[in-house]
Amino acid sequence: MKAFIALYTALDETNKTNEKVEAMAAYFRAAPPDDAAWALYFLSGRRIKQLINSPKLRAWAIEASGLPEWLFSESYDAVGDSGETIALLLPDAGTGDDRPLTEWVTSVVLALKNMEEPQQRATILQGWHVLDSAGRFVFNKLITGGFRVGVSQLLLIRALAQVSGITQEVIAHRLMGSWEPSAEFYRGLLSPETQDADVSRPYPFFLAYPIEDDPSILGEVAEWQVEYKWDGIRSQLIRRGGHIALWSRGEELITERFPEIADIGNYLADGTVLDGEILPWIDGRVLPFAQLQRRIGRKTLGKKILMEVPVIFMAYDFLEWAGQDLRTQPQAERRAELEKLVASLVHPQLLISPLVSGETWDALAAAREGGRDLNVEGLMFKRKNAPYRVGRVRGDWWKWKVNPFTIDAVLIYAQRGTGKRASLYTDYTFGVWDDDQLVPFAKAYSGLTDQEITQVDRYIRANTLEKFGPVRTVKPELVFELAFEGIQRSPRHKSGIAVRFPRILRWRHDKPIEEADSLETIRALLPPEGAPVQ
Repeated sequence: MKAFIALYTALDETNKTNEKVEAMAAYFRAAPPDDAAWALYFLSGRRIKQLINSPKLRAWAIEASGLPEWLFSESYDAVGDSGETIALLLPDAGTGDDRPLTEWVTSVVLALKNMEEPQQRATILQGWHVLDSAGRFVFNKLITGGFRVGVSQLLLIRALAQVSGITQEVIAHRLMGSWEPSAEFYRGLLSPETQDADVSRPYPFFLAYPIEDDPSILGEVAEWQVEYKWDGIRSQLIRRGGHIALWSRGEELITERFPEIADIGNYLADGTVLDGEILPWIDGRVLPFAQLQRRIGRKTLGKKILMEVPVIFMAYDFLEWAGQDLRTQPQAERRAELEKLVASLVHPQLLISPLVSGETWDALAAAREGGRDLNVEGLMFKRKNAPYRVGRVRGDWWKWKVNPFTIDAVLIYAQRGTGKRASLYTDYTFGVWDDDQLVPFAKAYSGLTDQEITQVDRYIRANTLEKFGPVRTVKPELVFELAFEGIQRSPRHKSGIAVRFPRILRWRHDKPIEEADSLETIRALLPPEGAPVQ
């Protein structure tokens, strides 16, 4: 446990990527395989489900510290994190514990699940007693399911590749999908001779970089394969060893949630992997993403929802055929093989992403502007001679999104943030005019500078009209320009409208609230019923 806490501290105290990689590599070289497996589990973003809720922990910490509840609350407001507050306030920090990380996780953390509350309390208090302040913080985060560390998957893969001598591409692939932290898994991960026993394992996804400037900087149009940027669930459809698996980009197995897509697998040859997008689709056109959200998270899929929100798999890359990895082949060759495959299957739920024609960048710009009518997010540019890479690699795949919608809205409600922003009002609700009233329209949490957040927080505290639990009603005086990617009608919202990915573009000091936008203006932004995608 001491070694893992030291690793966490080292990672938390530096912003230099090489230092992070070296710290992880040093840990993995020295750690026994079972401890290394658990460290890998946590560093890769996986978590143990919350075992003890925060109110219980706070109550036990107040009791252990002897502090009055008001002082603990004030300290929490200043720190902004329960786990850190507890770690700092408890007296007589221990010197640490020499038990291995695996023993801590299995015998202490996971064991809490089957304990009665008095035993949980005793176990937590004993853990706090023996650990130092840094150890208490890590311990608190593990038992609440809130452990995070500032390393990307790419840096973690670099460290493992450095330790093992295996390529980053192989390490990345072996880490995909579901796996359990065990010494056996860790040894297999770093073994040069390991044959992957999990036939359903997806490949790491290749991700595109956004184009911020004129796309003509990419060179000749003829060098690029151009497609629409679809707004659905990025997925890989896999058939290996007679098994069918559908994985989301978030490494979630979603086969049972989309039986129509899984059925495509019955028509694929063994050893086939397709990359594409799950889209809600009716009469030759894609529906807004909000329709797909109606299916996401449902444990059971009734006939009604299957009829109202049918889905298709829009394939746009061919990653494996007859068990052969195709990712090193050029984009144009993979596309040609994908076209042959889709044409040969003739499955109603399997489509191929259409190519967007245009001999000039101006012609493609016009196609991009027409994207809203097709319910797509913009265009994708894929270099024709590029392999299928791992992660977000600059240069070969680019996304050129349609410019966002923008409106001016008034701050009307505010709530405190979380984590390091728990002491500041950073969660905002904005309203627009409906006749002579401001109605809630959207929530936004990002876009302001730290200095602006401080100024808005000060305004909110001085101009609170009412309090409803954690929410404050704010005197309507501040106008902000908001941006969002999509808009649609929604009977669940008071405004009758739902927007996607709202964020703050700027604080409009120059505008009085009377000049904020109205619902009537925003309704004019609603898309038409839609036309089929050609």
